[in-house]
Order: sequence, then C-alpha cells, then structure tokens
Amino acid sequence: MELGRKIGELLGQGSIVALIGELGCGKTCFAKGLCTGLGISRKQVTSPTFTLVNEYAGRLPVLHMDLYRIESVRGALEAGILDYLTRAEPGVAIIEWADRVTPLLPDSYLEVGFTITSVRRRQVTLASVGAGYSRLLDEVSAP
Repeated sequence: MELGRKIGELLGQGSIVALIGELGCGKTCFAKGLCTGLGISRKQVTSPTFTLVNEYAGRLPVLHMDLYRIESVRGALEAGILDYLTRAEPGVAIIEWADRVTPLLPDSYLEVGFTITSVRRRQVTLASVGAGYSRLLDEVSAP
C-alpha cells in the first residue's frame, strides 16, 4: 500500500494505471494506496467488481474500474469502457484486470503487475507503457 500511496502522490491529470494480476494478489489494496496518495480516504475505496466503476473525489477525480466480470474486449465496449476512459482524462483512471482490455487502453499508461509469491508476500512490477511514466518510475525508485 505504501508504494501505491507514493505513486498516487506523483500521478497527474490524465493518468491511467493498469493493474494486472490474479484474484487475491493485491490489486484493490494497491488501488487504496493510490487513492490515499491522491487525497482520498482509504475507507472510501472499495472494489467495484459488481458496479464496474467507482468514482472518488480527491486532488484529482478518480475512476476506479474493476473488469473482473468483463470477459472480452467486445464486452468491455458494450459496458462503455471507452466512455469511462474519456471521462477520466481530467483525472486518474485505475483499472483492475486491465489485461482483459489491453487493445482499448491508450498509447501511454502505467502497468502494475502483481505476482503472489507466498500467502503474505507479493511481487510488484512497474512498467511504463508508451511515453509519459518513465520519470514517475525514476522518482518512485529513487532512495
């Protein structure tokens, strides 16, 4: 959660954060950290698995999407994912299960991959896809 908070503090307008990993790997916990860094109370942030999208007001507006129930790009299009991504431009979009809609993502986004290494441990991998997040990654990894 601390890594998420640190990244959230650095996110700017129009940021897209794609969270990728299996069920129970920590995507929603990480999203809570991101939102904390954006000035949103951790208690406000819940998994939008059944609602698809939750909206939060913080330093920047946040759209938190959970695509667990979306099974295809076509299903995502029918659910209006492109509309949500457009609405997120003045703020931040956090997308859980983003690998289900990779073709719909913009050219530039921050990819956060999660791997379960044990019951209590996770490995988190950060990648800048396209231009725009390399500086953020440098700042996050600086001592």
